[in-house]
Amino acid sequence: MKTIFYIALGGAIGSVLRYFTALGITKMIHSVFPLGTFVANVLGCLLIGLFFGYFEKQNPVSPELKFFLITGLCGGYTTFSTFSNENVQLLQNNQFGLAFMYTGLSIIIGFGATYLGLLFTK
Repeated sequence: MKTIFYIALGGAIGSVLRYFTALGITKMIHSVFPLGTFVANVLGCLLIGLFFGYFEKQNPVSPELKFFLITGLCGGYTTFSTFSNENVQLLQNNQFGLAFMYTGLSIIIGFGATYLGLLFTK
């Protein structure tokens, strides 16, 4: 039950942080491209890479801390469901180029950010 608490707490914090990230980006930069979610997903990928890399070097690490940061915080901060919905909306609005660019960049830069996070901790 303690593990569930840490995951839920991290998820709640991550969700609120995602909301503020998307809100802040959207207020700063007005674009048809879903930049707020894109930035949150890339930052979340970087964070998860940093956390994984850090935890590989630290022995032993509290399992609760791993669940809080990786499953909870990063899981709540990144948002694949919103990403998918935004792509469907772009496709429904016949913005095929933007949809494919968004998908491609999210995957390529997301993987790159995760790898970069791992490199930073090594």
